Amino acid sequence: MLKWAIILAIVAVIAGALGFTGIAGAAAGIAKLLFFLFLIGFVIVLVLGVTVFKSVTK
Repeated sequence: MLKWAIILAIVAVIAGALGFTGIAGAAAGIAKLLFFLFLIGFVIVLVLGVTVFKSVTK
């Protein structure tokens, strides 16, 4: 998911530099959404790793 967010961010920068503002805005919006979904998933896994999974292995 993070890979696609980075790819779409690069597409948005290139499209913005070439003047394709509609495509750049759409790609940036999708990249932002994917990045925040990745961030939320990462935090959830981090919290679970510290709490639940640690107590299961003991």
